[in-house]
Amino acid sequence: MLPPRRHPALPDTGLLIGRLAVGAVFVAHGWQKLADEGHGAVARTFDHLGIPLPGLAAVYGTWVELLGGLALIAGVLVPLAGVLIALDMAGAFWYVHMGKGLFNQEGGYEYVLILGAVCLLFAFTGAGRFSVDSVLWGRRREPAPERRSVPA
Repeated sequence: MLPPRRHPALPDTGLLIGRLAVGAVFVAHGWQKLADEGHGAVARTFDHLGIPLPGLAAVYGTWVELLGGLALIAGVLVPLAGVLIALDMAGAFWYVHMGKGLFNQEGGYEYVLILGAVCLLFAFTGAGRFSVDSVLWGRRREPAPERRSVPA
């Protein structure tokens, strides 16, 4: 049996810090696609990269990054946001970075790999207690294991 945690809020604090940092990155990328380039320019870039259905992919990528990033920051619908963003990063890996090696400086996939993996981490673990999800849905508590006394 594991001993009780001395600081039970630490894992939730770690999730909060991670969600804020990763969410900010995705909001910035989504906003850049929307405000600086627009769907048409993003679609043309995606078409040049050989991404199927570039117009639809541009809309998906823009809005999943922007709204998914905001969802991570707020901690709302984090499992859904995490999966959708991870799929976005899987597309970036497959169509843009896969053949260029690991290192980002060479156009490789290390950045999208880490972002996608962290988003799956959020999807699988949830947002933690410092989130809108926790306020709306509450924390699922597992029943405490029964303690059996050992006969003397």
